[in-house]
Amino acid sequence: MAILAGAGTGKTTTITHRIASQVASGAAIPRTILAVTFTEKAAGELKTRLAALGVQGVEARTFHSAALSQLHQLWPRFTGTDVGEVLDAKAPLIASLANALPPPHKFLPRRELASEIEWAKNRMVSPEGYLDELAATGHTPPVPADLMQRVYAGYERRKRTTGRLDFEDMLRLAVQLFDEHDGAADEIRSRYAAFTVDEYQDVNPLQQALLERWLGERDELCVVGDDYQTIYGFTGATPSYLLGFRDRFPGARIVRLEDNYRSTPQVLGLANRLTGRLGGYEKNLRATRDHGPEPMMRSVADEAAEANLVVKEVGRLRADGVPFEEMAVLYRINARSERFEEALAEAGIPFQVRDGAFLRRPGPRAVVARLRRAADESVVDAVHRITSALGFDPEAEPDSEEEATRQSDLARLRALAREFSATHPDGDVPGFVDELARRFSTERAGRGVNLMTYHRAKGLEFEAVFLPRLLDRELPFRSGRSAAPVDEERRLLYVGITRAKRSLFLTWPADARVGRSPFLEELGAEPEPARPTAKAAPGERAAVPAGDPIFDALRRWRRERAAGDGVPAYVVFHDSTLAEIATRRPRTLADLRAIVGVGPTKLERYGEDLLGVLGAS
Repeated sequence: MAILAGAGTGKTTTITHRIASQVASGAAIPRTILAVTFTEKAAGELKTRLAALGVQGVEARTFHSAALSQLHQLWPRFTGTDVGEVLDAKAPLIASLANALPPPHKFLPRRELASEIEWAKNRMVSPEGYLDELAATGHTPPVPADLMQRVYAGYERRKRTTGRLDFEDMLRLAVQLFDEHDGAADEIRSRYAAFTVDEYQDVNPLQQALLERWLGERDELCVVGDDYQTIYGFTGATPSYLLGFRDRFPGARIVRLEDNYRSTPQVLGLANRLTGRLGGYEKNLRATRDHGPEPMMRSVADEAAEANLVVKEVGRLRADGVPFEEMAVLYRINARSERFEEALAEAGIPFQVRDGAFLRRPGPRAVVARLRRAADESVVDAVHRITSALGFDPEAEPDSEEEATRQSDLARLRALAREFSATHPDGDVPGFVDELARRFSTERAGRGVNLMTYHRAKGLEFEAVFLPRLLDRELPFRSGRSAAPVDEERRLLYVGITRAKRSLFLTWPADARVGRSPFLEELGAEPEPARPTAKAAPGERAAVPAGDPIFDALRRWRRERAAGDGVPAYVVFHDSTLAEIATRRPRTLADLRAIVGVGPTKLERYGEDLLGVLGAS
């Protein structure tokens, strides 16, 4: 059986009652049922709910927990060797390999390299087959492919030398054990008579391989999932096993759960506008709750106005009786938490950052640690020196989400240092460190407004959800050589929308260098007025010849301005905008405003400087 459980349709209630029915009907006794979940928390919740139904003894585990338990029981007996010690994390073995990478790759967060190794191992790809898999899938690694293969191969060598195994090895060795030792496979198949797998849309090839070894030729399997919520493709997860379930089991029963017990008709009406583009099994959620307010879809002036809107609406909702803990601000990458942390802290509103607050992320954490050991120098000089040593590059176009976050965080620290020095002329480095702690101090463990990424929000629900920064290149995410699959990015937005029970806010800053997210049109957002643009003559392109002195002068100005402002260069202007400016040679602010990419805020901030550069060239 495959249960297609749409968001908020009560899948945990459904599968626990199904297991209880298996026990009550005598189809299986509890100890012969294995329920597989993706987190220990979910396994605990499953056991608690089964106990409430009077069912004790069902084994609820993650894939990794089940595999490790089976290895400890069977591996020594059938192979005559020990399983080996499990690594807590890959980073210690990766660290020196990463340090040997050439700049700027050596500054990449170790977690990015570890995640790429996990992607390959979850797809059952060895270091030797890694480059072929990249070519076959079009997957983009966080560093150039040959460097990533070197890191992967070095990691595997060090792991073997130390006799360790990682989480993916648990599954791989279990598959190997059952393939090479029929007696081990027979023991597992005689022990378990029935299987239930939750979140089946997120199964990867390695997990599926282990599930097939557990099953053998039997078909006593119930899977539960929603292909509309497949958002972990970067780990190797694929909905293909859920979508192809009937191909594997032709007699399988497919059950759709579409009655939603979480959200208002207004929230679901918006979510259902995306379903025609989500592919897979068609599911249209039906509301069982009373009507609520219409979702807000609104363009705001800039990022500051967007943060202020969130603070204002949070205050209004709290006054209406909504607890802070029932509100969530979701964003695509961790770098976006900082502006909302500051705004909420300034307003005295408690918050909790589920994915890592600004000062706990790799870039800021490394800067603050070095600032505590800084010599007697100015705050700006100290921060510039340290961020430069950590690889800050205002011209960078990061190729990964983690590096985009790190570069953005380093740029933000430079801007904070300049701001602190301007408002505290006599301030020193210890005072700046204290100011950072104060500025981001309203975070409380487990209490307050939730700040988190879309990925972290999956499986959660809130009375009110804010979805800010709905911009192209943000959702869908693109950076440098890296572009997330558009279909999966659309599913991320669907997950974000369906976290809301009653109140939903979708916003985007109008002054952004890129347009709003194309998904907004799919949701039915009103078209934005076309911005005036300087048009080229028929057949003419706004291209700049190589070595054009004005274009080069504009790029030098941008580099200096970005360094001074402590932001990446593209935040000032994109190359295409500078090319347009160099080609059109605007003479007035009005001429500048007519160029795509020069909005009101940028015109006010940079207009006079640009005209000065053009006048001097």
